[in-house]
Amino acid sequence: MLGLPVLTADYDFWIAIDDIARLNEASARFDLQPSKTIEEARMTGRYVLDNDERVDVLVARAVTARTGEVVEFEALWSRRIAVDLASDLQVNLPSLDDLILTKRFALRPKDLEDIRLLEALRGRLP
Repeated sequence: MLGLPVLTADYDFWIAIDDIARLNEASARFDLQPSKTIEEARMTGRYVLDNDERVDVLVARAVTARTGEVVEFEALWSRRIAVDLASDLQVNLPSLDDLILTKRFALRPKDLEDIRLLEALRGRLP
């Protein structure tokens, strides 16, 4: 949505822990099947929605990045950016700085490249 290529082949969502059922219901229309029950997802903090597409869903209240930073869902949510995709459809995205922060969760080579691209994009923004 930012106009940059991504190196990952899946989708990632971080949702409020109380929204698991709502996301599963919405995803069922696309035949995406949850890998865990709602209770299992709450206990582990993550699960997958899967069919021919893969959606990694994070439901933890906070995550410690590989850099040691503790990232809280509510803090990112308070800084979200709402993007209207259609007159009746809106998607919430993390701020550019928060997106870079979430890329530090795993710090895989593809994440490092995404960080590089996002920082370049940030440098072009007013």
